[in-house]
Amino acid sequence: MLTVKKILCPTDFSEASLRGLAAAVELANLFQAELLLVNVIPILPPKPTDLNFEFEVPEYEGILHKDAEAKLAELLKTVVPAGLAARAVLGHGHPAKEIIRIAEEEKVELIVIATHGHTGWHHLLLGSVAEKVIRHAPCPVFAVRELRP
Repeated sequence: MLTVKKILCPTDFSEASLRGLAAAVELANLFQAELLLVNVIPILPPKPTDLNFEFEVPEYEGILHKDAEAKLAELLKTVVPAGLAARAVLGHGHPAKEIIRIAEEEKVELIVIATHGHTGWHHLLLGSVAEKVIRHAPCPVFAVRELRP
């Protein structure tokens, strides 16, 4: 029998990933498992060499970090039932690699991931995060498909 004590659910805050979160919450309730809600902040390029271009990478990364923390906290408060053990985890880097790293580090038994997030049609050219996670995950992956009209 499949024993699941810890479920990881990545989110990019898109509608698709929120449907994935709804499925993850149901599964966490069913298994009485802890839910890890994960958001990955991408690595930003180094500061441009053009002196006329003002862009402070550390400040921007700080803003992204605070924004992601606030959104994760709001999801934990509004979507996750009070009796369910859940916590937010922020990653930094390439989304698929970070999701897999966090899953390994946290010894997760199940990943629940939406098949389409903000990437949309780009997966045709670049390969989607969900596809990479499914191929390389250290545990079973439950893929939540995009709703079709």
